[in-house]
Amino acid sequence: MPHSKTKITAHLFALASALLLAGCDSATPQNYFDRAVLNCNLMHGFASRGMQGKLESPSVKLKEGTKDQTVPMTRKEIVENDINSLETAFAKVKKLRETDDTRAMLQASVALYEYVLPVYKAEYQQLARLYDENAPRDQIDSLARTIETKYHAGYAERFDHLTVAAKPYAERHNIKVKWDIRTAPAP
Repeated sequence: MPHSKTKITAHLFALASALLLAGCDSATPQNYFDRAVLNCNLMHGFASRGMQGKLESPSVKLKEGTKDQTVPMTRKEIVENDINSLETAFAKVKKLRETDDTRAMLQASVALYEYVLPVYKAEYQQLARLYDENAPRDQIDSLARTIETKYHAGYAERFDHLTVAAKPYAERHNIKVKWDIRTAPAP
């Protein structure tokens, strides 16, 4: 009898382990959608006036050693924070298991991150440096226009591709989304 108890216990342990591992590896449709689509909102303002506005009027941070005094962030800090946020979100997308159901959405999300991140790491860091070094306004504006001209259309195309892939996924999984919401007044 002790032998059969050991055998049953081993089978139950194996089953519990398999269920635990499967549970850790699987994300819900909402998780997939949040990571692959909603987190792309971190890119809002990319290759447009939005990012330049963010650099023109930097956020503030607590002054080191104080609890209530603030100082403006450097533009370098702003861009580095954006890069860190995007890389963290992108890592979460890359960890998602691709299936027939998620393939189009995940591939579109990956393509968008792969397009945007190098621009943050190169051109936006250059633009931040120009701001932080108080470069002439025409130099700042020239680089900002170059970024917008060079990258906005590609960004919009990839973002639209992601939206086209995400809409049917959201519908199939009853994920309630309000698409095409305007967050700024019309020009």
